[in-house]
Amino acid sequence: MIGAKRVLAVIPARGGSKGVPRKNIRELAGKPLLAWSIEAARQSKYIDRVILSSDDPEIIETAQAWGCEVPFIRPAELAADDTPGIDPILHALSQVPGYDYVILLQPTSPLRTAEDIDACVEQLLRAAAPCCVTVTEPAKSPYWMYTLQANNAMQPLIQQELVTRRQDLPKAFALNGAVYVAEAEWLKRTKSFLTEETVAHIMPSDRSFDIDTELDLFLAEALLKQRVAQR
Repeated sequence: MIGAKRVLAVIPARGGSKGVPRKNIRELAGKPLLAWSIEAARQSKYIDRVILSSDDPEIIETAQAWGCEVPFIRPAELAADDTPGIDPILHALSQVPGYDYVILLQPTSPLRTAEDIDACVEQLLRAAAPCCVTVTEPAKSPYWMYTLQANNAMQPLIQQELVTRRQDLPKAFALNGAVYVAEAEWLKRTKSFLTEETVAHIMPSDRSFDIDTELDLFLAEALLKQRVAQR
């Protein structure tokens, strides 16, 4: 809870992933990918209830085996390739009412910890903001990125004077997809975690992996095995 206010965590995991088939239940450092998010959520000091939103029987069974509630089955129309990411969260809030805050935890962020979740909540409270999301500093600055025009002519993505030292560039941050926290009623109105009212919590890059490819799985497994060995 946050004070006297109730907090719901939603882990969305549909069955039709394309980049890495069945990735939500792929084994990663001895556990299904999904289990890392369930465990982090259950260890949070703020989350009152952790639920799964899924259309897939095998994913549902796996989540239940790892201690996650599945109070409903996600409708097929909310599990399509083109379904906006916010829709399953709004659906979950309609199915499981009575919560003041909602936390979106994507299963593709297995290196995110309970401490990261709690720090994001605390940043929201410090800023007196309705929403907080996690970000990380990218390895490559967008100020050094280009688009390619006709004949592969290079065009700076961001127009500015040429800067040759990274430390002279403006700081830039990217969403890492690990934690999204919002007031439930505010989210129902805005239908987006990202507005001018949203604040950010910065996470380190080594916990900001978003699993989208087989290479991501390989690297995440190495980092998770290292974390387990250090305990």
